[in-house]
Amino acid sequence: MKTTTILSAATAALLLNACAGTTGGSPAAQATLEPRSGSQVAGSVTFVAHGDRLRVEARVSGLTPGDHGFHVHESGDCSAPDASSAKGHFNPAGKPHGHHGGSEHHAGDMPNLVADASGNANLVAELTQLSLAEGANGIVGRSVVIHADPDDYRSQPAGNSGKRVACGTIRLR
Repeated sequence: MKTTTILSAATAALLLNACAGTTGGSPAAQATLEPRSGSQVAGSVTFVAHGDRLRVEARVSGLTPGDHGFHVHESGDCSAPDASSAKGHFNPAGKPHGHHGGSEHHAGDMPNLVADASGNANLVAELTQLSLAEGANGIVGRSVVIHADPDDYRSQPAGNSGKRVACGTIRLR
């Protein structure tokens, strides 16, 4: 009987860890990227809360080789064929567009995705100014957009990163 109890507890612990996935039980959200503007871009972006930061992990295919602008946008509406329904960059503090690591930038400004010769891009980064909680900096219900060109981190209002080639709504998971 005691062995059964130990095995049951071990099984329960194993199941709890499996349900937590790679998030370690931390709050997480995900966006499934769908092609826009006639592209073949697809993939997923996961956000995991770590204290006052969000870890973002992106896995994307179908890109042209090179750098691509990558941002959180205001609206979670990706219905327009060109993703214009996602509106502009998420910018609750009303700051100018800039480099994600600088003091002056939109909350939704993220590092460029860099696609290899096969059109695949993987990114892992930590972001500040964003949250999975409700409130001014909350991103759940907003969207992630990938652009055709690199973000130059200078041009206003959005870094001159070209057409929107993929879009996905951010949802809690």
